[in-house]
Amino acid sequence: AAGMFLRLLSDMQWRAAHPRWRRMSGSQRSASTTAEPHPLSLPAQAQVVICGGGIMGTSVAYHLSKMGFKDIVLLEQGRLAAGTTRFCAGIVSTARPVSIELKMAHYSNKLYQQLEQETGVQTGYMKTGSISLAQTQDRLISLKRIASSLNVMGIPCEIISPKKVSQLHPLINIHDLVGAMYVPEDALVSSANVSLALATAASRNGVQIHERTSVSHVTIQKGRVTGVETDRGRIQCEYFVNCAGQWAYELGHSGEEPVHIPVHACEHFYLLTHPLQEPLSSSLPTIVDPDGRIYIRNWQGGILSGGFEKNPKPLFTEGRNQLEIQNLQEDWDHFGPLLSALLRRMPGLEALQIMQLVNCPESFTPDMRCIMGESPTARGYFVLAGMNSAGISYGGGAGKYLAEWIVNGYPSENVWPLDLKRFGTLQSSRTFLRHRVMEVMPLMYDLKVPRWDFQTGRQLRTSPLYDRLDAQGARWMEKHGFERVKYFVPPGSDLLDLDHSKTFYKPDWFDIVGAEVKCCKEAVCVIDMSSFTKFEISSTGDQALENLQYLFSNDLDVPVGHVVHTGMLNEKGGYENDCSIARLNKRSFFMISPTDQQVHCWAWLKNRLPDDSNLVLEDVTWKYTALNLIGPRAVDVLSELSYAPMTAEHFPSLFCKEMSVGYANGIRVMSITHTGEPGFVLYIPIEYALHVYNEVMNMGQKYGIRNAGYYALRSLRIEKFFAFWGQDLDAFTTPMECGREFQVKLDKGMEFLGQEVLLEQKQNGVYKRFTMFILEDHDTDMDLWPWWGEPIFRNGRYVGKTTSSAYSYTLERHVCLGFVHHFDEQTGEELVVTTDFINQGEYEIDIAGQRFQAKAKLYPFSSLFAQRRRKDDVELSGYQRE
Repeated sequence: AAGMFLRLLSDMQWRAAHPRWRRMSGSQRSASTTAEPHPLSLPAQAQVVICGGGIMGTSVAYHLSKMGFKDIVLLEQGRLAAGTTRFCAGIVSTARPVSIELKMAHYSNKLYQQLEQETGVQTGYMKTGSISLAQTQDRLISLKRIASSLNVMGIPCEIISPKKVSQLHPLINIHDLVGAMYVPEDALVSSANVSLALATAASRNGVQIHERTSVSHVTIQKGRVTGVETDRGRIQCEYFVNCAGQWAYELGHSGEEPVHIPVHACEHFYLLTHPLQEPLSSSLPTIVDPDGRIYIRNWQGGILSGGFEKNPKPLFTEGRNQLEIQNLQEDWDHFGPLLSALLRRMPGLEALQIMQLVNCPESFTPDMRCIMGESPTARGYFVLAGMNSAGISYGGGAGKYLAEWIVNGYPSENVWPLDLKRFGTLQSSRTFLRHRVMEVMPLMYDLKVPRWDFQTGRQLRTSPLYDRLDAQGARWMEKHGFERVKYFVPPGSDLLDLDHSKTFYKPDWFDIVGAEVKCCKEAVCVIDMSSFTKFEISSTGDQALENLQYLFSNDLDVPVGHVVHTGMLNEKGGYENDCSIARLNKRSFFMISPTDQQVHCWAWLKNRLPDDSNLVLEDVTWKYTALNLIGPRAVDVLSELSYAPMTAEHFPSLFCKEMSVGYANGIRVMSITHTGEPGFVLYIPIEYALHVYNEVMNMGQKYGIRNAGYYALRSLRIEKFFAFWGQDLDAFTTPMECGREFQVKLDKGMEFLGQEVLLEQKQNGVYKRFTMFILEDHDTDMDLWPWWGEPIFRNGRYVGKTTSSAYSYTLERHVCLGFVHHFDEQTGEELVVTTDFINQGEYEIDIAGQRFQAKAKLYPFSSLFAQRRRKDDVELSGYQRE
């Protein structure tokens, strides 16, 4: 088989290049599958043990050894690069829609380019470029958005005509194309050889590599990794790295304390042909035809072509195990639609001889993004897996970031979109994973317009009000497995149209959300916000206060009943979380965080709070339903339901009080709405949720009450210049950089995490500033909309990207939020960003290659804030966290 031939060639080259490793790993594999004797025994202990000898494991070993770690052991149950890596198509592509994935792929490309020179192992690196084809205008728009991101990162990229496609690749049929994207520096490699080259370099740097060694489980004591049990004995270690690919899930669940790694394999097919009569040039660009669901690259004078079909075949749901992935069964019927697409795109292949149809497993994750990071339940247990068929593109960069994480405690970039802690245990159901990957695999090439939603694995976590809201026309999206309302379809609307409104332009829900926003500003709306993460921290003495004062930047030593908005910062002053904390009594605090903080925040607090039986951290997310009453008439509705005065004199801003609403007692009412509009959030024990909701809706009829969803909330918070964590704020953004100095008490009488960095920034200035942009010459009806991730230009020079945007129904303009940097024009060095620098620039926002003028502001329009409350109170209270 062709794959085996490549594999044997790789083995010979690598072992010839590295005799020391040959002595260590034992003789070549015999004809049988029985393991050969191991001349070198396993060490009794190591600093790091890596499980998995594919591209991920060898990349982590390579980068750890480069960063100075010496005591590293890499274990592979079969032979190096004999798993998914061996079957990888070898396409290194930087055209990625997610910024962090783009950076990983760009680094990988640069690494592989010099790897052969560094190690002496041939990697087959060939810079061919790639062409992504567009058969529709929407596809071309999505390519233009990616091209904008590539260009500002300094990666050459251009949008080209079908005619230019034909010039670059004469065999391509261009009759149905509207355009394409050409990335000239994309490359091809032999994946197995790259892996062997990384292993060679790691071995020279002292990494011990042992093949034919299976990890049975990882031992964890008191929440920390202590060692690894293998079929050849135990190794004590500080860190364990699970790079087991499609077996990562099984390995995570093999110990007494499971580590949940949501990956699932599907069969992936590609075709190998014999050389053409006139063999293809090795420098021909790789073709990606997402509308045809296929990719095509040259291979030894012929072609290699695979794709992502609409009806994928999941594998190993029952957890079957095997040492090396043998070639799975050919399935020509299944591959038929992809073969037809290939012949349409390259009609000249009709007479070509096929060498074989390769069927290999490929592992996918629930959200199409790879998984990396430390387990939330086991310190020192790291994971790098679930590459969604992009392992060779991400391998170098992913290994680098994970090595930095182990060595420094954090990577050099914001990797939250890839962090294992974005998932909870709920995504680890085998049934969920099987169904979700059947949706994910076709989505690899489906057109993804802004705000699309997964259809599988839904209605998993729901509010007690789900059925009641659904019956009233709710349209749902999902966050961290929790169903949340986008908007409510009014009676008589064309439901079918709305469910299929997928566009880069003005969406069909525009007027619906506008009506909900208007109601929030003029009357009263109810938004179910039950998905927010809710923790209680309590103690017998002052332990809760003392610990929280160290972990949070604002002063929490406030009178009982007050609500404090604060950041939970890391050592670099960056936001690990952004939350509201209410002091329930002298020794008890109630903490409200974003929905996707449930696992991350819990792990962060658990790892930093002392192990003290007198200090209790409890996750009470499931105990409370949260109703947000927004609007000037919210005060009237609540007053009548509780028979208590709710005006600002009696119930000031940022206040929390237990009240009865209707017949229900023990409801925590907070004067905060996360939007800047007046109103309250009610935290209702779930058994009372339906009663309180019905009471609120009945009482509110005379005040014009209506339901609203998160799209209205997003519009309100963005026009008020409120940031939210996970999109605007991250672990690399400090309060000083986003205008939140007022949420930091540098002089609260005790040290807190991140304080030194904030003091330095206060003294010396910041290198980026959170800025609000109002689009000036943008036609909402006709022009492409900004969504997020658009490049920002100041006086024609790139200065940053937008992080979120929404249409402001009040300003009747689009508002974008984003960070502005100041790069030296000669050296590119980052300089301090001053208020004058922001105010004196002429700005443009690049939407899919078209630039729109924008006005920059560092402060929101005061006229947007409700006049009923003091402006500073509202600013303090109004930070939305989605």
